[in-house]
Amino acid sequence: MIALRQVSLQRGTQALLEDADLTLHAGHKAGIVGPNGAGKSSLFGLLRGELAPDRGELEMSGGQRIAHMAQEVEALERSIQDYVLDGDHALRQAEAALDAARAAGDAHREAELHGTIESLDGYSAPARAAQLLVGLGFEQADLARPLADFSGGWRMRVNLARTLFMPSDLLLLDEPTNHLDLDALLWLEQWLVRYPGTLLLISHDRDFLDAVCDHIVHFDRRSLVLYRGNYTTFERTRAEKLALQQAEAAKQQARKAEIERFVARFRYKATKARQAQSRLKMLERMGEIAVAHVDSPFHFTLPSADKTSHPLLVLDEARLGYRGEDGEAVQLEGVDLTLQPGQRIGLLGPNGAGKSTLIKSLTGELPLLGGRRVPGEHLAIGYFAQHQLEGLDLSATPFLHVQRLSPRAADLDIRNFLGGFGFHGDDVFAEVARFSGGEKARLALALVAWQKPNLLLLDEPTNHLDLEMREALTEALASFEGAVIVVSHDRHLLRATVDEFWRVADHRVAPFDGDLDDYRAWLRTRLEQERREARAEKAERQEAAEAPREDRKAARRAAAALREKLRPLKRERDAAEREMDKAQRALSKVEAALGEAELYTDEARKDELTARLAEQGELASRLEALEQEWLAAEEALERLEAELQGD
Repeated sequence: MIALRQVSLQRGTQALLEDADLTLHAGHKAGIVGPNGAGKSSLFGLLRGELAPDRGELEMSGGQRIAHMAQEVEALERSIQDYVLDGDHALRQAEAALDAARAAGDAHREAELHGTIESLDGYSAPARAAQLLVGLGFEQADLARPLADFSGGWRMRVNLARTLFMPSDLLLLDEPTNHLDLDALLWLEQWLVRYPGTLLLISHDRDFLDAVCDHIVHFDRRSLVLYRGNYTTFERTRAEKLALQQAEAAKQQARKAEIERFVARFRYKATKARQAQSRLKMLERMGEIAVAHVDSPFHFTLPSADKTSHPLLVLDEARLGYRGEDGEAVQLEGVDLTLQPGQRIGLLGPNGAGKSTLIKSLTGELPLLGGRRVPGEHLAIGYFAQHQLEGLDLSATPFLHVQRLSPRAADLDIRNFLGGFGFHGDDVFAEVARFSGGEKARLALALVAWQKPNLLLLDEPTNHLDLEMREALTEALASFEGAVIVVSHDRHLLRATVDEFWRVADHRVAPFDGDLDDYRAWLRTRLEQERREARAEKAERQEAAEAPREDRKAARRAAAALREKLRPLKRERDAAEREMDKAQRALSKVEAALGEAELYTDEARKDELTARLAEQGELASRLEALEQEWLAAEEALERLEAELQGD
C-alpha cells in the first residue's frame, strides 16, 4: 500500500502539494495526470526516497522492489541484451558468485548458486530480455550490438526494456511512450496490462491510459484527487463535478455546442471509408470530452490559406532517401501520391521505415533521389518536425518570433493569438531559453498556425505536450479545413483528425484499408505469423541437426526439388501482384484528377473529362483481370504445395 497523509511539497518557490491525501492499494494501475509543472515527476521522487515531504507523512508497505526508468542513458560499449540483463542485480550477483566458485573449484558452493539462479528464473533471462527488446522494435541481429551504436531515442527504448526486466512490485514509468512508434506502443500496452504489480504511470496519451489504468490520480490545484476507472471515466466524472459549479456550466454548454456545430458540418463530408466513419464517431464523442477540459488555458484554431490548388502536391515515381559519401541510401521506392485539398492522412509503420523521410520529401527539405515533386501554384506548407524545438531562437520572445514572420501585424493581434496557446501577460515577452519543453512545443505549433498553411505536415506534434494542450490541438486539427498528414503515436489525435491511413513499410507507401482497431488486429496477426515461422524454422533446424547425414542430404535435395516446382508459379503470382500495384496507382491518379470540380463545369475540358472517364473504366477492368490472374496463381501454388507435402 502507498499512503500520503496531509503531504505538502515545495520545489524552490513553487508549492506543488498542500495537505494532499492519497491511498493506493497493491495491484492498482494508476495514471498520474495534470498540467506540466504540477509535480507529477516530483511525486515519483517522493516514492523513491529522493525527496522528502516538507510536511505530512508518506507510508509504503515494506519490502517493495521499485523499478523506475532512468532519464539518461550512457553510450556504453556493452551489448543491449547484456545491458537489459544488468537490470536484475540479484541475478548478476549470483552469476558473478558462480564464476568465482568455479574458479575456486568450490563444487558445493557452485551447486548452491545454481539453485539460486534457478529460483531467480535466471536460465530463461536471456530469452526474456530478447523478447522485451524485440517487442520494443529491435531486430534479433541488434541484440549483440553495443548500446553506443544506437541514437538517443533507441537507447531510451533499451532503457525501457531494462526497467520492465527488473524484478519489481512497484513500477514507476514517466512518459514511457515518448520514443515509441505505434507498433511498439501497442506491444507495451499489452505488456503493462499483464504486469502483476502496482503501476504508476505518467502519460499524456489518453488511449494508453484508457487501456492500461484502472485508477487516475489528478493533480488539481495542489491537491491529489483519486478517480476510480480509466481516463475516459475520469473525464466524465470530472465534467459532472465541474457542471455542479454554476460558473463552469455555461462555459461547458458553449464548448459542447461549438463542437457539435463542427461535427454536423463534417457529417456531410464523411465518406464510407472505415477510418472516416471511425473519425465521425470520435468527433461525436468530442462534445462530451470538451466539457471535462472547459477550464483548460488553451483554446485556438488553425486558420487555412485563403487560396488553394487542385492538386496541392504530387510525387511521381519518387525514390526517397539520403545521399552521402557512400552513395544513396534509399528508404522508399516507387512513391506515387497526389494530395488534394481537405485530405486527412495518418502515416502508420515502425520507426525507421521512412515516415519522417516521406514528410521531409513532401516539404522539399529533402531532395528526391529520383522521380518528380510537383507543387501546386498556391501550395502553402505548415511543417512541424520532430526536432522543431531546436529551431527556436532561445534569446528571442514568443512575441518577437511571431513579429519576425509578420512585421506589420498589430501588437494586440499577436498577443491575442499567443494567448490561445497559453502565453499570457509577461509570458509573451519572456525569453524562450527559460521555457520548458512543453512551452517550446506550444510556441513551435503557434508559429506553424500563424502562417495559415493549406497543407499541414506534422511529425509527432504531441511530444512534450500535456493532456490539456493535446486536447486543444486535437480540436484545432479536427476543424482545420486544409489537408493534413500526421505521424503520431497518440491514437486519440489520429482518430479525431484523419480520414485515411497510409502504411509506410518495406520500402513502400501504400493505403491501409481500415482504422486503428484494424491496424492493431493486423499487427497481432503478423506477429503471430512471424512467431509461427520462427518456431517452424527452429524445429526444422533441430530436426536437420538430429537426422543422419544421408537423411539431411536427401532432405536438401527434396527441398530443392520442391522449390524448383514452385518457382514458376511464384514468379507468375509475384508478376501479377506487381502489375496490380501499377494499375492501382494509375487508377488512383485518374480518380484524383476526376475529383477536380472544374473538370465537370468547364465546357472547354469536356473532351478531357470523357478521356479520363474512359481511362478510369479501362484501368478498373484491367485491375479486375489482374486480380483474377493473381488469385488463380495463388490457388495453384497452394494446391501444388499441398500435393507435394502430401507426397
